[in-house]
Amino acid sequence: MKQTGSLFRRFLKVHFLFIFLPPMILIFFSAFFGGSGIPKKEINPLNLFYITVFLFGLIIVAFVILSWLFFLKLQRRLSHLQEVMSMTARNSAFPKPVSVQSDRMDEIDQLGSSFNWMMQQLEDSRNRAYEEELLRHRLIANLSHDLRTPLTILRGHVTRLNHESVSLEGQLSLTEMDHTITRVGVLMDDLLSYTLLTSGKYPFEPASTDIGRLVRASVAAWYPVFEEKEIQLDVDLPADETFYWEVDPKWMTRVLDNLFQNIIRHAAEGKYANIVVDAAKEQILVADRGPGMDNSSYERGVGMGLSTCDYMLNKMMLKANITSKDKGTRVAIGRA
Repeated sequence: MKQTGSLFRRFLKVHFLFIFLPPMILIFFSAFFGGSGIPKKEINPLNLFYITVFLFGLIIVAFVILSWLFFLKLQRRLSHLQEVMSMTARNSAFPKPVSVQSDRMDEIDQLGSSFNWMMQQLEDSRNRAYEEELLRHRLIANLSHDLRTPLTILRGHVTRLNHESVSLEGQLSLTEMDHTITRVGVLMDDLLSYTLLTSGKYPFEPASTDIGRLVRASVAAWYPVFEEKEIQLDVDLPADETFYWEVDPKWMTRVLDNLFQNIIRHAAEGKYANIVVDAAKEQILVADRGPGMDNSSYERGVGMGLSTCDYMLNKMMLKANITSKDKGTRVAIGRA
């Protein structure tokens, strides 16, 4: 950007023109033209000294006043620019462009112009990112729906082959295919749910919620599933002790469903699940005795579900501390 003005040059120009130039002209005329009309005997050295001191003091006062006005204006311009930048940092919103004087652009105008250009670039980048995010969400949603048809066809062929006479190895292969199709379908559902969640399709409606009651209701709903898988339930849900969180009950239930579902899918071989509501610490504890999250089964199927849980918990100002070993996984949900 080409600089068409300079604060330093403007400062020197103003002070030279209005402070030093008039006294120099006055001295010049007094020396060459004014001395002939004044009798020498009327010239008093003391009066001349006072005049010189007065003139010098006048120059100093004018210098201070003009400097103060100049720097006051400079301070106001810098304060306005700083206020705009601070407002942007606090509100994470793009401000209106800073006004600049394009006819005589000095250093501060250059700074304001650079700030305007930077804000424009950031706004363009955010708009592009928003459009790309919408496109990605739309693509994932369409892909999730489109993949259901071939999965349904594959499941139909597997079901038909199950009625045919095949070898034992063929039966094992068909069973593994059926499990794989089910797992892919679940992963697609998790991916679609996460996409809809992050795009704001699932409304967030926080309310003061009795956590003890909510966990008891979720455990009661999942109890038949645990019983079918022969998983021993060790629950500690005191009816007389509870606590309240400002959360969305539907979102919180979805988080618990995901944790219980992970136990069924990936830790059922441990045949154990521990669910505790600790009212004193305001925590929800969910533990199992499965192979741990380093197990390949966990790595393939639990990632998207945990991402959805993390997003929901962060939105509700909560966090999940996960401790996973080869003898089990423990999840503690509490305030962030």
